[in-house]
Amino acid sequence: MLRLLCVTAHPDDEAAAFGGALLLYGSRGVKTYVTCLTAGEAGSRGPTAKSRNELAELRRAEFARACAILRVSHAQVLGYPDGELYHVPASGPVADLAYRIRSIRPQVLLTFAPDGSTGHADHSMASVFATFAFHWAARDDWFVEQLNAGLSPYGVQKLYYLTSEFAFPGRRPLSLAPTTATLDIRDFLEDKIRAFQAHLTQASPIVETVIRQQRGTETYHLAAAVSLRSMEMETDLFSSIVTDEVVVGTER
Repeated sequence: MLRLLCVTAHPDDEAAAFGGALLLYGSRGVKTYVTCLTAGEAGSRGPTAKSRNELAELRRAEFARACAILRVSHAQVLGYPDGELYHVPASGPVADLAYRIRSIRPQVLLTFAPDGSTGHADHSMASVFATFAFHWAARDDWFVEQLNAGLSPYGVQKLYYLTSEFAFPGRRPLSLAPTTATLDIRDFLEDKIRAFQAHLTQASPIVETVIRQQRGTETYHLAAAVSLRSMEMETDLFSSIVTDEVVVGTER
């Protein structure tokens, strides 16, 4: 069974940023998982939420609806403080993510690049935490309490950062990671947008415009892999994945 884990910062990231990949690989029989670090309680409240707690509940419900549209196999919100991830001691979220890596045992991990994609600090911290977890979940000297409870070290085979061919409009300049993989998501574009629209409190014509500006593609940067390799352009994030001693979808 092929498995993909996506680590995000807020409800709506899974759709706006990674929705095409989740739909594409779900359609190919890959089990897809999304772990969202915050409930988004510091975001736009929309017309109904009167407090951060109410907004958190609304956004959790929107997240569930969006993940259903994206056909995500399993989705969860961890509840770290929105807008304050840079204040959170790294050991907490990294341990939580390492636990999920060791439990789910995905071959591919997706998250933001350290630039944060739009420059959002929470996106950057999601990248940092997920990257640490990618490396440390494979070692037997990190989070030993998880191993004592029955889990085993596990090395995700490939870590990808979301990147872009253009800067998000109206944001500070970013140093974007170079594209090493381009996914054709044209068949899933409208469902990706529909999943983003399920986040009613975060409605944004700018985001929808940017999604369409990508012209049916999502672009990623291969940040790390368990096997030594030279960089090459890919059209499949699962190329060269080894499962049961079989190499899946190797590109040349």
